[in-house]
Amino acid sequence: MTISDPSLALQKAIRTRLIASPELMALVQAEHVMDANGRPEIMPAVYIGEGQTIFRRWDTTTHATLHVWFQEPGLVQCKEAVSAIVAALRVDAQAAGVLPIDGFTVHDMQITQTRYMRDPHGSYSHGIVTVAAIVQPRAA
Repeated sequence: MTISDPSLALQKAIRTRLIASPELMALVQAEHVMDANGRPEIMPAVYIGEGQTIFRRWDTTTHATLHVWFQEPGLVQCKEAVSAIVAALRVDAQAAGVLPIDGFTVHDMQITQTRYMRDPHGSYSHGIVTVAAIVQPRAA
């Protein structure tokens, strides 16, 4: 099977890197880092959500959006988890080498934006993390 869109491969790599982060796993259980929709039934959770891929002639930029959920009155735990996510997902090929993923090579991956939102009823915190990765297909 030929893989032409790297978004699923990136999603899998993101989950692998997140569950390998001791800092994040101290806050969120590994089975709560998943691809799912809506507000989680079990908190805390990290949902690897929406994606977008921009194709160019020589490389591709693929984006992923992560949703971080905690049941807390403020944003403290949410911000701690997002900080752990930022640290876990940084890939710089010049500094540490490329990251091979299914069918592709990641040359650069970084967080491009973080946002924090409060639940109108005060029960939940919600963080949104946007990830961008520059990838190239690998020869089979």
